[in-house]
Amino acid sequence: MANTTAVPVRPRRTGTATHRRRIDYWALLMIAPATLGLAALYLWPFIDTFLKSFRGNAVFGPSPFVGTANYARLLTDEAFWQAFRNSLLYTALVLLGIPIAVVLAALIEQVSRGRTAYQVLFFLPVVTLPVAVGMVWRLILNGDFGLLNQVLGGVGLRGHYWVADARFTIYAFAVVGVWMGLGINLIILSAGLKSIPPDLYEASALDGAGRIRQFTRITVPLLSPTIFFVVMLTVISALQMFDLVFIMLGSVNNTAIDGSKTIVYLFYEAAFVQFKQGRGAAIAVVLLMVIMVATAIQFRLQRRWVVDA
Repeated sequence: MANTTAVPVRPRRTGTATHRRRIDYWALLMIAPATLGLAALYLWPFIDTFLKSFRGNAVFGPSPFVGTANYARLLTDEAFWQAFRNSLLYTALVLLGIPIAVVLAALIEQVSRGRTAYQVLFFLPVVTLPVAVGMVWRLILNGDFGLLNQVLGGVGLRGHYWVADARFTIYAFAVVGVWMGLGINLIILSAGLKSIPPDLYEASALDGAGRIRQFTRITVPLLSPTIFFVVMLTVISALQMFDLVFIMLGSVNNTAIDGSKTIVYLFYEAAFVQFKQGRGAAIAVVLLMVIMVATAIQFRLQRRWVVDA
């Protein structure tokens, strides 16, 4: 019997690999404009700012390399630490608005008619120019003729110079910040509420659970991923707060400015008023590091209270 040798059969090309490679090329081509835009508008400015933080503060001509001197000066600068404390205090106060937004979103979700109207009314401050918001609230909180002090005087309480006294400015900014962020938080939380199955509420009602128990045992736990997202956005935007400080404090003659500066306001003052670009760049890099650390801490802690769907 003759020996037969099996001849390997070469698999026929189907063109799948070539087609996939062609799709990859098209995908890269489609995302190239966005990638170039991100690199030009975000990546390169970050690299340039990071490099400038190691240079001096020359207004004209090349700045000398000073190493970490700008960062060392920040560590011993009381103005920087005051601005840092103000930013942290403002962030903590603005976070108190998130429970308010959760309760309002749950109440609006129970409304059968006019739900959209309520959402639009709360969302109006979001689409209003921050400059206009700051000017209106500056008039409301004016210590001499402001509406708030007139209301307080009508009920026998003494008013204060809310935006001219460093003891009250951060709290005044926080009130405006909560009011401005309430609308976008309501929209995000309302979207999260729609993802909760109604059957859970019906089953809990049959078991005798009331509205408050349903809110604490069903709504808040299942809404926790959305709440975590809102907390992330709030912390990042609060640490970057600048426009309210700039508009509501107004003139440089305001005696409360030195005690009311935030990190971003200190960056603006160093880079664009005093023309100390090295110092301003160092402040910007430190702010980025603070935001990154705060974000990492939140992602670490969310494992303890965020319920997976």
